[in-house]
Amino acid sequence: MSAIHNWNVRLHSRARRTFYGWWLVPLGGVVHSVTSVPLFHAMGLWFVALEAAFGWNRTQLSFAFSLTRVEGGIMGPVEGYLTDRLGPRRIIPIGLVILGCGFLYLSRVNSLWMFYVAFMFMALGQGLGGWLPMTTLLNNWFVRRRATAMGISSSISRLGALFLIPAMAWAVDPAQDNLGWRTTAVLLAVMSFSIAIPISRVIRNRPEDMGLRPDGDPPAEDLTPEAGPTAVPVADELSPSLDRQPADGDFTLKQALRTPAFWLISFGHGFTSMTIIAIMAHLAPLLTLDQGYSVPMAGLVVTAYTAVSMVFQLVGGYVGDRVSKRLAIFFFSAIQAGSIFILITASNLPMVFLFAVVFGMGFGGRNPLTTSIRGDYFGRSSFGKIMGMSQLPMNVLLLIAPIFAGAMRDTLGTYTIAFTVLAALNFLGGTLFLFARKPQLPSRSEVSWSPGRADQAPPDPT
Repeated sequence: MSAIHNWNVRLHSRARRTFYGWWLVPLGGVVHSVTSVPLFHAMGLWFVALEAAFGWNRTQLSFAFSLTRVEGGIMGPVEGYLTDRLGPRRIIPIGLVILGCGFLYLSRVNSLWMFYVAFMFMALGQGLGGWLPMTTLLNNWFVRRRATAMGISSSISRLGALFLIPAMAWAVDPAQDNLGWRTTAVLLAVMSFSIAIPISRVIRNRPEDMGLRPDGDPPAEDLTPEAGPTAVPVADELSPSLDRQPADGDFTLKQALRTPAFWLISFGHGFTSMTIIAIMAHLAPLLTLDQGYSVPMAGLVVTAYTAVSMVFQLVGGYVGDRVSKRLAIFFFSAIQAGSIFILITASNLPMVFLFAVVFGMGFGGRNPLTTSIRGDYFGRSSFGKIMGMSQLPMNVLLLIAPIFAGAMRDTLGTYTIAFTVLAALNFLGGTLFLFARKPQLPSRSEVSWSPGRADQAPPDPT
């Protein structure tokens, strides 16, 4: 018994010494899994179930996702502002509750317009409670290990997908008398509601709120009690982030918008994500309704690329903290584009699984890098607002992808041309990252000087 007691004491002591940010990394993975997997990664499974139940075609079903991208484009800057203003600790539970309400409404759908409303509700909840605030949270807690932290968190979210996607494929399969899509939607709502309050109890917005520094670095003297009366008081953990002045090296939103890097990253991220969104929406219908595979088999293919992407999230994060992120993103984006050509030429199940492996490598490797590069370039202070504004051009592109693929399939009876075009745009997006060089923050004299003020000298042109 004494040996067990001593082991427990050592384990507790080690846990207390662990930087709190590393506890938030798996938490982010859990939240991302709950908010993203049932809505986006399993989107094709909903499409199969609803097409069987109501007879809606691919274009009509794809339009639901495109509506969410219109909403995301409008709400992205608002979500970014609220994340920076209120902090992830407050905004994430709100998003989870809205997401749960969206799933409950989905369970009552009996017409196409109700389906559109349900998806928009779920997208709003996902935006407020999922990727953007959790990414902002990790960006606040890590600098040197930013890509690694985001890669681990994303990998954990994929681990959740390994369980959720096969379970959902079994539950909503229209060929079997299992749970059905309505009951599945109710269970997902309960899951979303159940984690909202516990999540709010453990999240801390920034390491400074706990008297810590990013990456677990030793506290600076001006943040320690020993520094005397000149010490800066530790911020309250719920204090609005907007009131903090940008730290040295951090861009404001206005400064970021003036840099070519912001626009190259935004459009590059959008072009490389178009393929992902189209695959998430149309892979299950392609495999089941067009090629005759079962819904569980389609779910297994999705699970396969999810499992591979889980591993390559870690690879991408590790690589991104050690080599140029621009080159790494281009490399993984090229792999992702190449996988689409495997899919459109696949004539048997082994080829489909080869696509899943290669797609998972590219998708997983680029995922933590396309987000962490923004933190490297623009800093922590306005990350939420910069990320939210970046969603405007991104969502315009994501709006087009599923509708384009669905319309081409309904018109031509095949996805070949649509997927070929999306693969080319995917490669273009990776190329844009190559040109996105790190911007230089304007000097204080350049920021503060204006031509109308006679009491100031203009900035030195050299």
